[in-house]
Amino acid sequence: MDSWASDADTTEAQQAKTDLLNAVMPSFSQFCQTKLHKSPEEMLAVLWDLWLPLSIKLASHRQGLGRPLIQGILGGQGTGKTTMCQVLSLVLQQLGYRTLSLSLDDLYKSYSDRLILTQQDPRLIWRGPPGTHDLDLGLKVLDQIRQGESSVSVPRFDKSAYNGAGDRTTPEIVQDIDIVLFEGWFVGVKPIDPDVFNHAPPPICTDQDRVFARDMNRQLSDYLPLWERLDSLIILYPTDYRCSMAWRKQAEQQMIAAGKLGMSDAQIEDFVNYFWRSLHPELFITPLVQSSVGVDLVISIHPDHSMGKVYAKS
Repeated sequence: MDSWASDADTTEAQQAKTDLLNAVMPSFSQFCQTKLHKSPEEMLAVLWDLWLPLSIKLASHRQGLGRPLIQGILGGQGTGKTTMCQVLSLVLQQLGYRTLSLSLDDLYKSYSDRLILTQQDPRLIWRGPPGTHDLDLGLKVLDQIRQGESSVSVPRFDKSAYNGAGDRTTPEIVQDIDIVLFEGWFVGVKPIDPDVFNHAPPPICTDQDRVFARDMNRQLSDYLPLWERLDSLIILYPTDYRCSMAWRKQAEQQMIAAGKLGMSDAQIEDFVNYFWRSLHPELFITPLVQSSVGVDLVISIHPDHSMGKVYAKS
């Protein structure tokens, strides 16, 4: 992995990083063993090269702002955004900062509202695409935190409710948050020129597919006020977007092997293709990665889930 923070690695900075590593190792070791089911030694390189310097960077950004930091994290299925948020929270806690992990999933409309939505637009067969989130709720939560309100009610979503359709669950009351890690599969993604869909890659193949893709693109405009609350955006970027299909199949196979319910390969292909039709990674995420504005850090993800090149965009 490239050491993207090497330009700041003075002797003093190295010593601070070493001290932080020593302080965080007991809780990090426990996290690796209980959550990742890996030895801490396996994860030491990524902790040293990425998670520690990134935590220090976020803490510095928060201090410079003089108010809570809203850090966007864009990553699809299997890119490791949940793990990264958990480790950043652990390290930032050691640095004295209170973090909140908020997922785009937490902003889903309620089950009853999504039933009405499906009646209005039968194409919205799964939760997830633009239009299935309560944007006013998201704006309210982020604004309350940005404005420094001491106690904020944060929405949470239970994916297992209603046989997997999911519904809102009891909100979490949080206090004195310093840094929000706001993650999701299209956090920060912006609408593109609709003419692009005239020559879109598969699985956007039929006229019907192109109409759906254009409609989802139009819906993205409603999310722009939410993205304006982001102080920074990190992208977890698979070297090949098609990895997410293989990663989803691996995850489902592991669930089935553990005696839980899981989707068949054919069901997974239908599921993933549905999301690629709504917001195709090549059309929406690749241009963001290549853009010189709006993105602060890009972390490439290899097919084996390991992290590759890390580069700062601004």
